[in-house]
Amino acid sequence: MPDPMPEFDLAVAEQVLDAQPFSRLLKTRITAFGDGAAVLELDIREELEQQNGFLHGGVLAYAADNSLTFAAGSALGPAVLTAGFSIQYMRPARGRTLLARAEVVHAGRRQAVVRCDLVCVDEDGTETLCAVAQGTVLNTAGS
Repeated sequence: MPDPMPEFDLAVAEQVLDAQPFSRLLKTRITAFGDGAAVLELDIREELEQQNGFLHGGVLAYAADNSLTFAAGSALGPAVLTAGFSIQYMRPARGRTLLARAEVVHAGRRQAVVRCDLVCVDEDGTETLCAVAQGTVLNTAGS
């Protein structure tokens, strides 16, 4: 099946991410994009932690929301917005890097259902699943 949006590739996704002031503040990177999937990553830093030394749940929710939308955008096109999502925190998020790996579960013309695994990577490269999110993303083209 041909790529429906050959012009919406990783380089363009990087530009879209860079256009988001909050993403620049968190120093988020997009490392994979296309075929209904996206991976965002950010370094876990002290200023992103809560009082117990874990990555703040709001940072996890941001990463889930944004990666869900990028994954859906690779399937629906660049004009997308999150309609809603839920997140389940499973264990404290700590380590060196947070990865938000999102993949479209189902896409129609107007919306996509997307799942995201939020994984913390330790100094030695060990990955630990710390949260799971699922959301609905709407195609806003023509709205």
